[in-house]
Amino acid sequence: MIEILVANKSHVKYAETVCSLMYESALKRGTGIAKRSPEYIAKKMEEGKAIVVIDDERLIGFSYIESWQHKRFVANSGLIVDPDYRNTGLARKIKRAIFDLSRELYPEAKIFSITTGLAVLKLNSELGYVPVTFSELTDDDDFWKGCEGCRNYHILQENDRRMCLCTGMLYDPEKRKAADSAESDNAMDMIPYKVLSPKRIAKLKKNLRKIHLI
Repeated sequence: MIEILVANKSHVKYAETVCSLMYESALKRGTGIAKRSPEYIAKKMEEGKAIVVIDDERLIGFSYIESWQHKRFVANSGLIVDPDYRNTGLARKIKRAIFDLSRELYPEAKIFSITTGLAVLKLNSELGYVPVTFSELTDDDDFWKGCEGCRNYHILQENDRRMCLCTGMLYDPEKRKAADSAESDNAMDMIPYKVLSPKRIAKLKKNLRKIHLI
């Protein structure tokens, strides 16, 4: 049975597998991926800042959380799915799980992503991310150093970290809250006639009769 779980110490044994899947994914896409060591992945698991997907003791999916600038920014990184389980909707479920975990652990943080993958761009959009310039993402040097293992790192350097082959996307909880509030207000402006109070309905009918509309 496939289980999507918040990682813990018991999953550290899968750290090497995660790194191997990340490397294979980078080779297949041909665009590069920031390299992470098994020790780094293991730490994320121990801290409960990762999602693992297990099928009968086999790791088939993974993603983890990083925080920057005193937890003001959060990144969901390292999304991978075992090749045998691709095109099954599993990536979407992992993306949702790691997003929900990020919102739980860092409710006030802006969640961002940089990716070259069309599928990830679509998943991010479904969750409320919007495309942004790199200047709206974290300026923490440690984050950008994580890109050194990517084959396209020289492009990032040549452009003074303003752009690369990746697209930047951002989920801002404050802006999302404002947008949701605006949508709610618009919905209230469209209250159907049938939910008006009987007194209000009677008054409307009386006014309409006066101008011979009913």
